[in-house]
Amino acid sequence: MGQKKDLTGSEKSKIVSYLAEGCSSLKIAKLLKRDHRTIKRFIQNSQQGRKKRVEKPRRKITAHELGKVKRAASKMPLATSLAIFQSCNITGVPKSTRCAILRDMAKVRKAERRPPLNKTHKLKRQDWAKKYLKTDFSKVLWTDEMRVSLDGPDGWARGWIGKGQRAPVRLRRQQGGGGVVVWAGIIKDELVGPFRVEDGVKLNSQSYCQFLEDTFFKQWYRKKSATFKKNMIFMQDNAPSHASKYSTAWLARKGIKEEKLMTWPPCSPDLNPIENLWSIIKCEIYKEGKQYTSLNSVWEAVVAAARNVDGEQIKTLTESMDGRLLSVLAKKGGYSGR
Repeated sequence: MGQKKDLTGSEKSKIVSYLAEGCSSLKIAKLLKRDHRTIKRFIQNSQQGRKKRVEKPRRKITAHELGKVKRAASKMPLATSLAIFQSCNITGVPKSTRCAILRDMAKVRKAERRPPLNKTHKLKRQDWAKKYLKTDFSKVLWTDEMRVSLDGPDGWARGWIGKGQRAPVRLRRQQGGGGVVVWAGIIKDELVGPFRVEDGVKLNSQSYCQFLEDTFFKQWYRKKSATFKKNMIFMQDNAPSHASKYSTAWLARKGIKEEKLMTWPPCSPDLNPIENLWSIIKCEIYKEGKQYTSLNSVWEAVVAAARNVDGEQIKTLTESMDGRLLSVLAKKGGYSGR
């Protein structure tokens, strides 16, 4: 019989099957019409297995050097392990050792994305906090829009994959596969909405006001008592469609003007408690890396998640405002950390 160089994948699978059935190497060689030595060599190599990796001892880092690394890491949170060790004049440390040392004192996290605050922003935030410090926030309606895509945030599609298992396959689509714009509000322990912005509609001043008329005013506000309407304070951020002269005049005709329309400081998403509600909803609809195939399906998921948010959760968010304002004042206009 002729001798070939290498066994094919199919032949290797057959050898394993034959061995499981109790066949000898000689019998397998005859069945596959291969040289007996080739079969024996494959069986011997398979039984030897993979050599265990020998762990090399770590380069010893002194306590003084460890302190320098810790200080450098706190000053350079987005730097690589190499850059951190080089700034401490510590050389000759392999990457695995550097990472192991840093893992003992820190963990890898993404940088938080926030609008930049300049001196003017901080002063306006302080003035706003002083103005509303004695406000009864149970009477404030906090509103905002949110966009949800079919795919959700890329960084959330991570999980623990067992050894030998393949990671699940995710669809990859431009702009997250498209999305839906959602508007909602919270007041005291009540959720207003959510309401869906019509697909393809860009919210300018006119379309924003028409949207409020068709949803918020007709479906919720008109059902409230005169006393409630008299005491309610309407909050919206400084998006162009919100803060325009057209929108301000339109809300004034609806009775929402002067002290009933809350002024809003620039670059302050951390002061709006509904942002935390959006986080709760997104964590629910995108859990376990879930993706959606249609705009209607992701909208239905938002509605279902919103229904699961109970009044106590909303009340916790609205009652956090006093702490947020005090934090802004304590940080001289800086971010509240909420």
